[in-house]
Formats: sequence, structure tokens, C-alpha cells
Amino acid sequence: MEDNSLLTADLPTLRQPSPKKAKTNRASSVPPPSVRVASDTDTPDNDSLPTNPFLPRPQSPTSDAASIYSLASGHDLAESMIDKSHIPEGGLPENMVPPPTDRPVRIYCDGIYDLFHFGHARALEQAKKVFPNVYLLVGVCGDKVTHTKKGKTVMHEKERYESLRHCKWVDEVVEDAPWVIDQEFLDKHQIDYVAHDDIPYKSEDADDVYAFVKNAGRFIPTRRTEGVSTSDLITRIVRDYDAYVRRNLERGVSAKELNISYLQEKQFQVRKNVAAVRKSISDKIREGETQIRRNWTDTKNDLPPFWRDTITYWEDASQDLVKGFTGLFGREGVPRLIFRKRPSSAESSPRSTPEAETPSGSS
Repeated sequence: MEDNSLLTADLPTLRQPSPKKAKTNRASSVPPPSVRVASDTDTPDNDSLPTNPFLPRPQSPTSDAASIYSLASGHDLAESMIDKSHIPEGGLPENMVPPPTDRPVRIYCDGIYDLFHFGHARALEQAKKVFPNVYLLVGVCGDKVTHTKKGKTVMHEKERYESLRHCKWVDEVVEDAPWVIDQEFLDKHQIDYVAHDDIPYKSEDADDVYAFVKNAGRFIPTRRTEGVSTSDLITRIVRDYDAYVRRNLERGVSAKELNISYLQEKQFQVRKNVAAVRKSISDKIREGETQIRRNWTDTKNDLPPFWRDTITYWEDASQDLVKGFTGLFGREGVPRLIFRKRPSSAESSPRSTPEAETPSGSS
């Protein structure tokens, strides 16, 4: 056997390839011991700020949120957050509890909302816009408590619930809402504030059903829309009852549905015919007067200038005389002077004087 040790003695030693190491993610690697990772319990003071450039730097404590939290009371905090155009001039109550700043403010409105109108919608809009971020809950009282406390409604409860659900300011409808709000109800629905106009709402059991939330500092006043209300709408219908009954009869609504008798139905039809005849006569008279004025104007324009100017002068003078007469005797005195009882011919005779009248049989 040949000895090969001499052949390999002078050859360099070949480096054996080492096994490949698994690549590691630099971002997920454990930071070096010189870098301390801040924990949840650490306070972001300037002396303990992390030195790792890949970690976010904490915000300065002089941020807007810190300045808001430094306000003295809930009233001041709420005043700094609200839109004052949606509250009365008196502003917010002084005893207001602080509003939440880390979530939407949950505001509650309640009512009957019968014949839902724009006055209702404007009140809900004010409550929705009073804070920048509001979740608006609207409670609608059911038929049972409403008929007991306030009286009969035009719309039943299901119709009133649906009317509120189709209002764009409403986030949630609370059906069969209580007549008086208590702490249990506020806790159940996590209500921060109750919004309503500041006029005391009296009930059989209390002088103001919102006294509890007012005393608790959870009341936000809203502006009442004058000139429109459910009572006003019902008053208009009752005042013009005949016109609305005739209107519905003309549209095919039966007398039974309108809750009127057969005789009343015929009476409404007669009134309708009389009104139509009266309107026709009035239109014809008006049309005739217009034609007469038009003909008179054409005739006057055809006259010689002297006569035309004379007629124009007396027309203007007659108007001035009428105005002066009315101003002298007053508007109420003119009809009395025109329609006063005139004395008879016997009473106006010169012989019918107290001296000439003697009792019969006297000498």
C-alpha cells in the first residue's frame, strides 16, 4: 500500500461550510440591554423617555385634551365643548356634571310627538348638534300613559314611533317611555343629559317632571319653536271643521268614516252648492265691474281734453272727500251713519212737535 501522507502534507486545509443560520427580523428582535422598554405604568416624563429611535415619542402634556381636563367644573367643560347657537341665551345650568370626552355624549329627549311637525324636529336638531359628537335617544310615551296624563292623541303609538324613526337627527327610539325620568332609567340607557325646553312641565304628580334631572345636573335647555304646536294644529282643524268635512266628502270619504249622520251629509252638500252659486255670482259681478271700468276708461280717453281733465279732477276730488269723511267720523262711525234708523214722515213733519201733541179728550 502506498503512503499518501506525503502528497497531502503541503496542501492547505479547506474550510468546511458552516450550517446556515436562520434570518431574524430586526424589528422583532429584543432590544439591547442599554434600551429600556417603557411599561404601561411608566409616566412619560422627560427624564425617562425611550432612546430607541423606532419607538414612538409620547405627546407633550400640554395638549388640547390636557387643557380641557384642567377646567374647573363640569359647567366650564361643557361650555367649552358646546355649540352655543343651539341653546337659549341663559346658557347651561351651573350645576352640570362634566360631559364625557372619550366617547359620544348620550343625550335623551322625550315627548308625545303627536302630529310630528317641524317644531319637534328643530328641538331634536338642537339636542343632536349641541356637542360635536352626540348619540341622540328619543323616548316616546305610549298610548296608555299619554291618554291618562294628557288626553286623546290623533296618532296611535306605533305611528308616533315610526315618525321618530324617520327623523334624521334620531339615533335610537325608546318605545313606551316613562312619564317621569328617574335614576334607574338614566343608568339603564347610559344617558348623560336630558334635553328639553326650560319651561316647567307640570303634571298631576309634580310641578315639573324634569325637576330630577335639573337637580342632578343632567339637564340641557333647548329653544322652543314659537308659532307651531300639536295643539295649534288641532285648533286649526276644529276651527275649519266644515271645510275639512266637505273636502273629505268630495274626495270620496263616506259619512260613516267621518262620523256624521245622513242629514249632516246633505247639509254639507247644500252648503257646498250655496257657496258655489255665491262664488259664481261674485265672479260675474266682479267681471262686470271690470268691464264697466274698462269701458269708462276708453270712453274718457275719447273725450276732448277739457272734459277729460274735468272728469279726472272730480274723480280725484271724490277720493279725497271720502278719505276726509272717514278720518272725521272714524271707520266705525261711517256704517253707523249710513245705516242708522231714519225718522218717518210723520215724525219728521213740523206739526209733530211736543207742543202740538195733546192727549185725546183734553181741551
